[in-house]
Amino acid sequence: MAKVFPINPKHPERICWGCDKYCPVDSLACGNGSERTQHPIELWGEGWEKFGLNAKTEPAGPAQEVVDPSADAPPEKSGT
Repeated sequence: MAKVFPINPKHPERICWGCDKYCPVDSLACGNGSERTQHPIELWGEGWEKFGLNAKTEPAGPAQEVVDPSADAPPEKSGT
C-alpha cells in the first residue's frame, strides 16, 4: 500500500520523493536516476496542491461559452 503523500513537509530537501520509499538524499535505493526527485512544494511553492490534475478545488461557477467570431463570417471565395 502506498504511503500518504505529505502536503507540506518540514524539510523536503532531505528526502527523494520519486517513489514510495522516500529515501534519504545520500542513499537512494530505487536507482531512478542520479539525483533525487524534488517535492512539489520545492518546484511550485506554497499552494501547489490547489492546481493541476488532482486539484482539490470547487468549480468556479457555470462555464462561459466561447464564441468563435469567424463562425458568422461568409466563406472566402477562391481565386481559381
